[in-house]
Amino acid sequence: MKELYFPFDGKLIMRRRKALKKQLLSDGSARIKKRIAILGGSTTDDVVTALDLFLLNFGIEAQFYQSEYNKFYEDAVFGSQELDNFKPDIIYIHTTSRNLTLMPDNAAESPDNVQQRLDEQFNTFKQVWISLVQRFSCPIIQNNFELPLFRRTGSYDGWGYGGQAAFISRMNVLLSDYARHNNGFYINDINYLSSVCGLTNWHDPEAWYLYKYAMSTAVIPDLAYSVACIIKSLFGKNQKVIDLDLDNTLWGGVIGDDGQEGIEIGPETAVGQSYSEFQTFLKGYKSCGVILAVCSKNDEENALLGLQHPSGVLRPDDFASIKANWEPKDRNIADSAAELNLLPESFVFIDDNPAECAIAEGQLPEVKTIHLETVDDAMYKLSRGGYFEVTSISEDDAKRAEMYAANAKRAAQQKSFADYTEYLLSLEMRAEICGFKPVYIGRVTQLTNKSNQFNLTTRRYTESEIRTVSESPEHICLCGRLADKFGDNGIVSVVIGRCEGDTLHIELWLMSCRVLKRDMELAMLDELVRRCREKDIKKIIGYYYKTAKNNMVAELYRSFGFDLCEKKENGDSIWSLSTDQYEYKNKVIEIERSSVEI
Repeated sequence: MKELYFPFDGKLIMRRRKALKKQLLSDGSARIKKRIAILGGSTTDDVVTALDLFLLNFGIEAQFYQSEYNKFYEDAVFGSQELDNFKPDIIYIHTTSRNLTLMPDNAAESPDNVQQRLDEQFNTFKQVWISLVQRFSCPIIQNNFELPLFRRTGSYDGWGYGGQAAFISRMNVLLSDYARHNNGFYINDINYLSSVCGLTNWHDPEAWYLYKYAMSTAVIPDLAYSVACIIKSLFGKNQKVIDLDLDNTLWGGVIGDDGQEGIEIGPETAVGQSYSEFQTFLKGYKSCGVILAVCSKNDEENALLGLQHPSGVLRPDDFASIKANWEPKDRNIADSAAELNLLPESFVFIDDNPAECAIAEGQLPEVKTIHLETVDDAMYKLSRGGYFEVTSISEDDAKRAEMYAANAKRAAQQKSFADYTEYLLSLEMRAEICGFKPVYIGRVTQLTNKSNQFNLTTRRYTESEIRTVSESPEHICLCGRLADKFGDNGIVSVVIGRCEGDTLHIELWLMSCRVLKRDMELAMLDELVRRCREKDIKKIIGYYYKTAKNNMVAELYRSFGFDLCEKKENGDSIWSLSTDQYEYKNKVIEIERSSVEI
């Protein structure tokens, strides 16, 4: 729903909240269901209302628990039977500077006293986090703290020992350090959010005095959207691709008319410098795992010439897909999605032409479009839009663009082979299939929350849950890493099975779509059967739970040789395989046996 994507009208959202929710729930979309506990240091009713709408729009149907007013500490540390029964999937601690009860109230207070206050204040919050992790082992989102609206001592308040702004800044550093060293703990940066909204717009003392809202009700949608972006990132709902027009988007001017020497890019002019900064901004997304693509009405020769401008920042090899032709742009976006084995909903399309944006939006409503009015406007919409909200960065993320570019080379090579098996053998594929090594835990967790198409049960796991099953003697856990002569794809497949007597129940089977049709699933099945035989497991039970996106694997177990046990009316199915009769199937991937755990 377009009204719920940034930039949005917060007042309109709150005014039409009931109608918007009714419309969302009636659109027939398949959504994952999550339980979210909100432990508040202030009133949270409208926060929940707005958060509910944004999450529904992101494909997450939430059930909420709210602590009583300012009972976040008591619920966390002393426990609550209601919260225990709720069993949250995520906990959001909605506290603000109003809850910093130990801030210095005397600008002349000694450094030792201020340090003591700071340590005690931080330890109070740390006690909350530790208690919650011990009881629930689920992700925790914690607000950092906004600066005060009023300052007694002017600029000194921001750097003097006894300054309240200085105290808040030091608390925020402590929270950031804690988040960096504790997996599953995330910061909702209201320090930034309050600044970008403006402190005078953020703070509303009257709303506090009357209703105990810690910020203006007008900015509550901004707060809720920020939290929703973190949550949808944790559950794999981010976009993956920025698809870019070229003329007057990545440079000033029209390359076909002006030539390479005539377009504006680089430090020589103000316009050129703005496009250089935009290209630098975009290139920074690659290190976070975002894929860049080109969708331009241009001759390909001219497009490449523009991307090879001496002052340009982005080069042709920065893009996993380049569509420069005279076809409709919505068709090119769809073709790029197909080439990259991604859904169009993974794309954010940026173009300076409002008509092209409207056409793309009309033909592919699942694609998010950004009309570039100015370079600064596009950067602002990208950064505030939360399309690529980062909650972790793995080694594979930094290499993702290269992985997809290598896929394009594989696709090109495939065209030269008449026999598909010969083509697979020509790739010289090598796989490491092992248990969940500590170094792979982060990527395994990421895959469980991001893979939707080749995912038989679409069960989601937190990092702590992945660690728990990896250490469980009742589970067989496998992850597969695939490399070939074009490059390393990283961890691409995950299997989790639960042992019950002489039977293994597959709780999760997924694979990254970027390695589809390369027989990696057969290599994983071979290793799973081998592990089962070692444990005297005679039967493997596989489960397929139908979703809107995983129809491609509805018959996967049949292709493996499983027998169908049950087919339900909703499309779900249960399958069975005898390990005694199984014959190994992988013929094209070399398994690095030295790294396979026995």
